[in-house]
Amino acid sequence: MAVRDPAAPLRREWHRFTPAERLARWALGLVCVAALVWAVRAIDIIPEFLADAPEQMADLLVRMWPPDLAHYYPAVHVALIETLHIATLGTILSFFLAVPVALMAARNICRVKALNLLAQLILVSSRSVNSLVWALIFVAVFGPGPAAGTMAIACRSVGFVGKLLAEALEETAPGPQEALRAVGAPWGHIMAKGIWPQVQPAFWGIALFRWDINVRESAVLGLVGAGGIGVVLDDAINFFQWERVATVLLAVLAVVVVAEVVVTRIRARLI
Repeated sequence: MAVRDPAAPLRREWHRFTPAERLARWALGLVCVAALVWAVRAIDIIPEFLADAPEQMADLLVRMWPPDLAHYYPAVHVALIETLHIATLGTILSFFLAVPVALMAARNICRVKALNLLAQLILVSSRSVNSLVWALIFVAVFGPGPAAGTMAIACRSVGFVGKLLAEALEETAPGPQEALRAVGAPWGHIMAKGIWPQVQPAFWGIALFRWDINVRESAVLGLVGAGGIGVVLDDAINFFQWERVATVLLAVLAVVVVAEVVVTRIRARLI
């Protein structure tokens, strides 16, 4: 009887990838390179402009310094407050629109599959359209101004808010709901006593997070005429008033930083 060598497996030649895996990796790399080359050719990069970009950027920064701080009040200040109002009202409106859709999308709340699919379609449609595109649409409907910006923020936020709320609803424990149904509680009481206490932390977290995002997005809606500080920024750029552009950018940065700090502290207290 032949004696088996226990060290034979150690002397085998080991390969990290099989030939098929190596071929697949090379093919994937070639596809990525081809896609990159195709993209570069499609956007029509001009080498002369690309080489001159650092010098032009440095010249632009020199033109923006020092900022024209005297321009802040009242023009920038009023536009900044309008931007905060657009973000706040848009966020509130988005929750009025998103909560019913989230209830339809949650499979443990709504048992009708057709309504689930319809809600998912609404949420995906909202997220697939950029806020600037929404703003262009509502500028055509309402005309230039903050009303168009508010509606754009609301419609853009519905998909984000509705999706996260639907996921939070589906993660709720079924025990409290079943107990309330067993004693004959109506649907409203089940929602208020069995589901709301479980999703309340997620609800406030989503609200604060989305408002923080909307403050940033509201700052650029004015570039297409939807009100806010973007209007002031667009005017300053069009008239080559780079010192005023710097003032607007610093104001936006300050608001974003303050909003981040406030949202973080409120979330720490609520959640």
